[in-house]
Amino acid sequence: MSKASEDTSNSWRWSVLLPIGVGTFMSALDGSVVNTVLPLLRRDLATSVAGVEWVVTVYLLVVSALLLGVGRAGDLYGHKRMYVGGFVVFVVGSALCGLAPGAGSLVAMRGVQAVGASMLYANAPAILTKNFPSTLRGRVLGAQVTFTYLGLMTGPLLGGWLASAFGWRTIFYINVPLGIVAITLALIYIEDDRPDKSVEGFDFAGASLFTAGLVSLLVALNQGHARGWFSAPILLLLATAIALLALFLRVERRRTNPMLDLELFRSRILTASTASALLNYVCLYSVLFVIPFLLIQGRGLDTRQAGLVMTAQPIVVALVTPFSGTLSDRIGSRVLAALGMVVLVVGLVLLAALSGSATLTPIALALGVVGLGFGLFVSPNNSALMGAAPRHRQGIAAGILATARNVGMVLGVGVAGAVFTTVLANSGAVATPASILRGVQASLLVAAAFAACGVVTALSATQGSRQSASG
Repeated sequence: MSKASEDTSNSWRWSVLLPIGVGTFMSALDGSVVNTVLPLLRRDLATSVAGVEWVVTVYLLVVSALLLGVGRAGDLYGHKRMYVGGFVVFVVGSALCGLAPGAGSLVAMRGVQAVGASMLYANAPAILTKNFPSTLRGRVLGAQVTFTYLGLMTGPLLGGWLASAFGWRTIFYINVPLGIVAITLALIYIEDDRPDKSVEGFDFAGASLFTAGLVSLLVALNQGHARGWFSAPILLLLATAIALLALFLRVERRRTNPMLDLELFRSRILTASTASALLNYVCLYSVLFVIPFLLIQGRGLDTRQAGLVMTAQPIVVALVTPFSGTLSDRIGSRVLAALGMVVLVVGLVLLAALSGSATLTPIALALGVVGLGFGLFVSPNNSALMGAAPRHRQGIAAGILATARNVGMVLGVGVAGAVFTTVLANSGAVATPASILRGVQASLLVAAAFAACGVVTALSATQGSRQSASG
């Protein structure tokens, strides 16, 4: 290859990051922006707190349940087709959310929007991994994480401004022009990777069992701390989830072309990286769940002030992830991922110790340490997981990664919520700043224990029986 053609190829390769970055930014923006306007939705749609919570919950459930299936579909039918199709569904769902006349229809349209989001989440890492060599994998996946945190940081500010100036419906309508731009970029810059002829069929039985089992599990985890972990509905949901997921594994072992290739987990790197990702997100979402209680109810801050303090964590993540991804391409992923989990342990313990501080600066600094740990961990770990899967299984590997992330989110909120509410219940009938502080500290220390387990899983991510894909 001549120098000119090589430069052209490299330039075109980096152009792929444009549509992926826009899609990642949009999906993260949408997730954070909706949380900002929940009080407005409750008022304007005349619904209850429980009813408006489903606007967020249904999105998370649908995305989580479909990730493996749409990742597998990308392997079979082409990741570009699934990615562009996901954008179309996401844009249509966003427009329908803006038009929703009531709370029930908004929840339903959020489900449509989530179908498109799952197609984006599960296929974006696969597209990047296929278009970049292993020597650049950490760097480019780090860039994708940066787009995620830019969306998370921008969402509350943009959502608050749009909702106050033009009404809450505009937070959904804004996705339409952005989505059209992203679809155009994807059609131009992402190469068609459709297989010439797929000899494998889609495993509808496996997909159905996994979806039903995971939804049962996530609803139980999401509602457990509110309804009681030993209440009949929660126990029934957990039993149903265990039965369906056990049946799913049995079916997959007997399938010639399963939705989830269980042979992938013979790779110690992929298995350990999946476990590490789940543990990491348990910790992250434990922090995101309890710190607002500390700042708003415990310290008397308004939402704007609390949001400003909490931006310390995503700012550090956005700054660190490109660096850690690039460094992992040079020295490997294992040490950096383990170091990130160690720093996360330190950050969580510091946050627990400093949460009773008289000033907010130490809390913000401790949140920054938590962000540093997450930023050091996430790009190397993602790179290791994606690199451990062969090229024809990149979609399912991306689905595994995204599923671990979403289950970790729900589990983090469930565990932190259970610890927090238990401490409050044992402190008396009325929550006081002191009891809120104790609940937050207990939740953070439990999260630190999860992070310590993550150090072990990250260190165990050594090569198993399957050779890592070279990218």
